[in-house]
Amino acid sequence: MESAPDITAILKRVSSGDSLALDELLPLVYDDLRRQATAQMSSERPDHTLQATALVHDAFVRLLGSKSPPQFDSQRHFYAAAAKAMQRILVDHARSRARLKRGGDRFRVDLTDVREPANAKVIGPEQMLELDDTLQKLERVDP
Repeated sequence: MESAPDITAILKRVSSGDSLALDELLPLVYDDLRRQATAQMSSERPDHTLQATALVHDAFVRLLGSKSPPQFDSQRHFYAAAAKAMQRILVDHARSRARLKRGGDRFRVDLTDVREPANAKVIGPEQMLELDDTLQKLERVDP
């Protein structure tokens, strides 16, 4: 009977820079990370564009993809850090989506700038009527 691999020992090897340990780690923790991701995604809107699988992979890369991976004291510490990374990814995704949805890619103009620019002239009632007459004449000439 083969004993279960010690995830904490593999995490320590990953932290020390052993790239082979990283390949050993993912299959061992993937199912648990996927369950965590599914649980976190259950509170998101149904048409969310991010899927649990992508959330697991993004969190894994955030945790262990840097040149100097963090030190994990235990398997429990790793899972807590993974849950936090997933939460941050979901928040970042929501912020990005809200920013674009609210016109984050557009140039902002305050209403005070539009209503009364500093160099604007006030048009009186007589000038308004004169402008209207001129526009009517123009419309007759070139509709």
